[in-house]
Amino acid sequence: MLSILDHPLIKHKLARIRDKETGTKDFRSNLNEIAGLMAYEITRDIPVKSTITETPLTTCHTHELAKAIILVPVLRAGLGMVDGITSLIPSVKIGHVGLYRNHDTLEPRSYYAKFPDHLQDAVVLLLDPMLATGGSACAAIQSLKEEGARLIKLVCIVGAPEGVERVTREHPEVDIFLAALDNGLNEAGYILPGLGDAGDRLFGTR
Repeated sequence: MLSILDHPLIKHKLARIRDKETGTKDFRSNLNEIAGLMAYEITRDIPVKSTITETPLTTCHTHELAKAIILVPVLRAGLGMVDGITSLIPSVKIGHVGLYRNHDTLEPRSYYAKFPDHLQDAVVLLLDPMLATGGSACAAIQSLKEEGARLIKLVCIVGAPEGVERVTREHPEVDIFLAALDNGLNEAGYILPGLGDAGDRLFGTR
């Protein structure tokens, strides 16, 4: 299922990271803030369990998360979304997937993967600012499945219809969350209007 999270604050911050004049510091902070805002909706259906809490005056019935949450940023641009979510959910564990895109075939190549234990019992949030062709996302999802992950949510800032279609076709059980669904891809496989290269803008590289 595809969800577009178009809250006014998300829209406002998305305009900032789209702007080519936005520098590294502001790009990084706004990207993290968007991820944090998205986290509220992404975690809406995470199960909770009842517990008893002692207040300063008495005891009461309360709730806490019933499943662990694991963040898996796709290196390197996905790192820019981690702090925004961990500021809200400090107990998360974090894995990493390293992929790069072959600029001739546009297909992903893996160079690193490391995950926390008990993926099969957790809600796994796969983080990548851009969902372009869908190749990297599908490769990362497949890697997570092979390690036992059962409940995966793909969290991106902007996506192209081509990428959404591919992920939906290859992994129909994975929910996709976007801040915006853009027009499509150019001949080089980049999202239009997009953000440019999110990794380069995040880390100030070329």
